[in-house]
Amino acid sequence: MKRKPAADAAMPATVRKVRAAVYTRKSSEEGLDMEFNSLDAQREACEAYITSQRSEGWVLVRDRYDDGGVSGGTLERPALRRLLADIERGLIDVVVVYKIDRLSRALMDFAKLVEVFDANSVTFVSVTQSFNTTTSMGRLTLNILLSFAQFEREVIGERIRDKVAASRARGIWMGGFVPLGYDARDRKLLVNDAEAALVRRIFEGFVETESGTKLVTMLRAEGATTKRGRVFTKSDVYRVLSNRTYLGEAMHKGKSHPGEHFAIVPQPMWDAAHALLAISPKTRANRTRCQTPSLLRGLIFGSDGRAMSPTHARGRRGQQYRYYVSQSVLKGSAADGPAIARISAAEIEGAVIGQVRGLLRQPEVVLGAWRAARVSASDMTEDEARLALERLDPLWEELFPAEQARIIRLLVDRVDIGPGGADVRLKLEGLASLARDLARPPAESTRAAA
Repeated sequence: MKRKPAADAAMPATVRKVRAAVYTRKSSEEGLDMEFNSLDAQREACEAYITSQRSEGWVLVRDRYDDGGVSGGTLERPALRRLLADIERGLIDVVVVYKIDRLSRALMDFAKLVEVFDANSVTFVSVTQSFNTTTSMGRLTLNILLSFAQFEREVIGERIRDKVAASRARGIWMGGFVPLGYDARDRKLLVNDAEAALVRRIFEGFVETESGTKLVTMLRAEGATTKRGRVFTKSDVYRVLSNRTYLGEAMHKGKSHPGEHFAIVPQPMWDAAHALLAISPKTRANRTRCQTPSLLRGLIFGSDGRAMSPTHARGRRGQQYRYYVSQSVLKGSAADGPAIARISAAEIEGAVIGQVRGLLRQPEVVLGAWRAARVSASDMTEDEARLALERLDPLWEELFPAEQARIIRLLVDRVDIGPGGADVRLKLEGLASLARDLARPPAESTRAAA
């Protein structure tokens, strides 16, 4: 008679096979690269328990369910998701863990797991806390233990928050996204000179333009980018303008504390910017429009040959609309013959600017400017004059309204309005002067302007 192997003798044929899965978890990644780490220690204890239950038909499943460096405060864990999927597929009969908090630290999350276990007739076992989840006493014991685990987790969280608050009160930087203008080194914020200059440029530009939209346009034209290398948006600009880190302060839950780092924005510059931020964008826009010079004042004439004067009107909601109006309307007299009484300033100014920029690209205009420029700059070539005038087109949007008005007055001799549109006459001497200025090197142009 042949004798049965020892393993078969330990598991009688009448015993039902129970497929046991081991789940392990460690919150931090520290020590996971060691040859024998915390996950291995948990698994070894669980496998030893399964072996002790072999006479009850327990067998270890081949798949490993190990979550390393994952918090127990969430159910979104790769190995746990695989474990639940295998449970729902009917591949597991019992889940074995070292301690219940390895499976979950949150009472509500654990309740969800128990529901999945019960729906699939799966038992839960902790090798260091013996109880059976299929009994009411086991559930009561489990809930009590889990409540203490959650309490411990919340206490740890409160300690961490208290430590962060105390550190911020002392001005210590506690990590996170490094703001533009600084670099993080040895848990300290150090000034990045190039970025700090850009931060001050943003504050100065906002005070000058009084507009986030115009400032963004200027920054993009200058090729400036955010800390992450993106082009600036209005949100980025306002985020910089409202960051008190630039004053050398450390913020925590709305409270400001003196920081360990150096300020890169002077207090007067900050105050000037925030005085403008206190004004609504709509009010600032209306004020800017009021201060915008009339580009064509003294240059625009109606079909009757008489000058048209700039004026404005306000709508019901306070919007300001600018116009050029004929003298006959202003004086209340009838116009001699058909004449345009009023024309939108924005429309005619845009049309004139478009015509001027188009004329500067025409060969005959470039040739005339070159010939006029040779009177005082005999070494300038025609190509140099053409390139100098072409340089104005991409720079136009970067100019302030006052600078645009100065160039229009330099180039435009007269704008005549008629039924067929606007007829723009250029000043040849103005073209020559502009070509000479644009052809100079930047440093020389700066000295000439001074």
